[in-house]
Amino acid sequence: TDRQGLWVGTLSEQPIGCIAGVRYNDSYGFIGLFIVIPEQRGNGYGVELWKHAINHLSELPCIGLEAALDRVNDYSSWGFNPSSTTTRWKFLGNEKLPINNCFSEKLFTGLKVLQDDQIPSIVIQSYDAKREPSPRPHFLADWLHHPAGTVLALVDEYGLCHGFGRIRPCLLSNGEGWRIGPLLADTPKLAEYLLRLLVKRHKGVVLIDTPGLNENANPLLKGIGFTKTSETLRMYKGNQPPISMCDVYGLACLELG
Repeated sequence: TDRQGLWVGTLSEQPIGCIAGVRYNDSYGFIGLFIVIPEQRGNGYGVELWKHAINHLSELPCIGLEAALDRVNDYSSWGFNPSSTTTRWKFLGNEKLPINNCFSEKLFTGLKVLQDDQIPSIVIQSYDAKREPSPRPHFLADWLHHPAGTVLALVDEYGLCHGFGRIRPCLLSNGEGWRIGPLLADTPKLAEYLLRLLVKRHKGVVLIDTPGLNENANPLLKGIGFTKTSETLRMYKGNQPPISMCDVYGLACLELG
């Protein structure tokens, strides 16, 4: 992950805005965390931050971002094209997930549920690398081994991964909650299994962001009691990464792609 891809704009030595422009590799980067405090908007400071991030990523053949729906035209003017709608879902984790008569844990008797330090890093990295635009071992090492929250993986008798997910603490506008991501699985049933296990372990408000390129993700979340709260539009400048998102049910981080 790009350790030089985050900038803070200051005015009179006070922070007024920030932006991230992260290089994942030589072919893909992502812009996020882009904000200017309300009282300083309209003065051109956001444009200066934007240009700094764009220049940092200018040599890459593809740059991605998540656009608020009212900003799509702005990003289009910079050469970004729409890809798919990303949906944020919420569940009140102090409730029980609805019973699904077609769902049974007996369907997964051939899989072990490994948690946190029980999971060999190479198992997750190998599974993830086939489903992301670029391998991200350093990101995963920090992301999955952080002590806050829980990581679960479904592993068969041969040591092969068939899905994994992480739930972590997050700050909300009215307190604290939990956020699930990444969540990857071979099938919707395996994704549901992981979701139920993760939500069961942590009470409170739970959020998850689903990619529009996985047509099974939104019906799954709606079917087990999550409520849609907002949408953004994934956009790319250049050639969109040619990788399937069919096994991705929850994005690791909306702000960093």
